[in-house]
Amino acid sequence: MLTPKNKPAPSPSIVRGDEAIRLFLAIAFLAAVHFFVTGSIIDDVADPTGRIFLMIAAVVGGYMALNIGANDVANNIGPVVGSGALTITAAIFLAFFFEGAGALIAGGDVVNTIKKGIIDPSLIPDSQSFVWAMLAALFAAAVWLNVATAIGAPVSTTHSIVGGVLGAGIAAGGWAIADWSKVQQIVASWVISPALGGLIAAAFLYGIKRSIIYKDDMLAAGKNRVPILLGIMAWAFTSYICLKGIKKLIKIDTPTALGIGFVAAIAVFFFTRPIIIKTSTKLENKRESIDGLFVIPLIIGACFLSFAHGANDVANAIGPLAAINEAVRSAEIASKAAIPLWVMGIGALGIAVGLALYGPKLVRTVGTEITELDMIRAFCVSLAAAITVIIATHFGLPVSSTHIAVGAIFGVGFLREALSYRYNQKLELVREYMSEKKNQTEETAAEFVRIFDDASISEKQRILDELKEEDRRHGRRKKLKRAYREKLVQRSLLIKIIIAWVVTVPISAMFAAALFYMIRGFMVGMP
Repeated sequence: MLTPKNKPAPSPSIVRGDEAIRLFLAIAFLAAVHFFVTGSIIDDVADPTGRIFLMIAAVVGGYMALNIGANDVANNIGPVVGSGALTITAAIFLAFFFEGAGALIAGGDVVNTIKKGIIDPSLIPDSQSFVWAMLAALFAAAVWLNVATAIGAPVSTTHSIVGGVLGAGIAAGGWAIADWSKVQQIVASWVISPALGGLIAAAFLYGIKRSIIYKDDMLAAGKNRVPILLGIMAWAFTSYICLKGIKKLIKIDTPTALGIGFVAAIAVFFFTRPIIIKTSTKLENKRESIDGLFVIPLIIGACFLSFAHGANDVANAIGPLAAINEAVRSAEIASKAAIPLWVMGIGALGIAVGLALYGPKLVRTVGTEITELDMIRAFCVSLAAAITVIIATHFGLPVSSTHIAVGAIFGVGFLREALSYRYNQKLELVREYMSEKKNQTEETAAEFVRIFDDASISEKQRILDELKEEDRRHGRRKKLKRAYREKLVQRSLLIKIIIAWVVTVPISAMFAAALFYMIRGFMVGMP
């Protein structure tokens, strides 16, 4: 296990002690849910069996919310932690607040009982079977999220619950119950989400490098271009909040959301430009100075993402629970269900508690283990996440916020590798040319390479132009055999995450189907 320098690795007993404390607190939360529901919620349910199932569903819903907080929230705050803009404690505190606020303020008062319309609930024979199916789906999705968190794989909670509902629905109503076109869209999203997020993040990072970082006077370029980038960020996140964060409070179409975002972009540009100009006069002309200009925007972006996530993804925890509550009380199957305050409270508080107890593991995976992030790279990841969701919403593409964020991180990582490879090629060109010149030793060539490496961008380009002209005059073409591609992305982690994404829906579906049969067998066998 890698540990910071000068800090000894924690002993196994300390690690086990921390795990025991976290487990105790998680169980305490679920016990509190049980006693709360038993003491004040299920008294007005006439059917004794219905009371039992509602109590069990509330605890399982709390368990699901814990796992959403442990796994999914990392996508919003991982980049800001990995870049060093916030400590993991501060980031978790902010996410704790904004996730809860998003769920309670903008989570809505009605939820779709069947996420993404993956099955037709009217084909389930009775409300009792519907309750069994929803409970099986909820528990299966929660268990899979728990497993994914344990192995350090950020997966889509939406796909987890969709898989659970699909498997339990087929078990309850047969193969015809499934909307296979929706299933195909979800399968397509395994490619669409990460690819789109990765391409957009890489495009922004490359644009920032070309327009700011690769300039001799980075501060002068930054004064002109950073306010524009902050305006783009304001446009993206304002539109994102309009489309996703408050959609359950007020319906705003895409053109209107983009128009509101544009107004915000103009305001932010004119507000931040004098601040950036004034700040730049106190900075040195180096990359770290430009990096620091993105700290506050990066933190604000993480807050926006967390708020929108709380408003949307809390439904993954409470949707089936709200459906069970509705079915138990009305003895009917509904495609939509009212969300009582206690149901929303379990979802919001469970996500926050899960984040605080188990979130750091996935936050570190997303923020530091995939590739190294600085503030500019993390800014591009956050911006790509918002823009990709806007594009997907407009075209009706079924994308996952988890896949987008993780794909964006891989995108910036692979761009770093490509640019590093190109630069290594240039260094090798310089080394080979110098070593071939008369009376130039390998040591002299290496010293010239060091000088080239420290030169300004324009000086580097001048040297390379001279070498290319020399090659042209002598009719030579360099073979850069020794140039190498530096591995800046963890391949093993990439493979593990892809496998986890692909198996999420099938595993959740099969487990949910098995659970449904177990529940039905137990209930039918009861006297």
